[in-house]
Amino acid sequence: MESTEKKVPQHVSIIMDGNGRWARERGKERVYGHLNGVESVRAVTEESVAQGIKYLSLYAFSEENWNRPQEEVGYLMELMMKSIAGEFENLMKNGVRFVVLGNRARLSATLNGAIDTLMEQTKDNPNLTLIVFLSYSGKWDILQAAKKLALAAVNDPHVLDNLQIQDFDDYLVTAGVPDPDLIIRTSGEQRISNYLLWQGAYSEFYFTDVMWPDFRKEAYREALAEYARRDRRYGKVK
Repeated sequence: MESTEKKVPQHVSIIMDGNGRWARERGKERVYGHLNGVESVRAVTEESVAQGIKYLSLYAFSEENWNRPQEEVGYLMELMMKSIAGEFENLMKNGVRFVVLGNRARLSATLNGAIDTLMEQTKDNPNLTLIVFLSYSGKWDILQAAKKLALAAVNDPHVLDNLQIQDFDDYLVTAGVPDPDLIIRTSGEQRISNYLLWQGAYSEFYFTDVMWPDFRKEAYREALAEYARRDRRYGKVK
């Protein structure tokens, strides 16, 4: 539940967009934008802790992103490794629990090992759960959930007898994570791009022209202020 006093969202999710364009505008390669985007991740994480937000999720790499040039994909995976190695102290200092969700079977054993280590090291941190969606897509998530449900029904046909919508949540990779209250997309694009298709059914959306490498604490505060002005009715009448 969101706070009724300050209207602080419990879960904020961000589609981090615009790294490549930001770099090109500066005459740089796309990877330069990705590198500077890491600073924005640190800024919004720290601000989320300061604001009392409990879940921050970031769309870092989609299933479709595997189709990008191999050089860029390789750089992104390397950058993820460096970020994991470099953020341990900041995560511990700010009480941040680190989680990666997605089709991790497509990641290298080395990267998966680093992810598992950081998840284990930070699992008891109480202030914020930072979720990085890596090799993720909404359609993939729903499909893998449907497969799990089908297997469960084969083993026990009664699973389907009283199945409710909320029961399906338990088969998604986000099981146990509250649906996002606010989804932010940077860089001016106004689409969901196959992200949290099930979980974002009643999320508030905030689109900004600010590109991700420039999306720091002040821009984040503006998004949170806009959220606080919204009247969320969930299909009801107030």
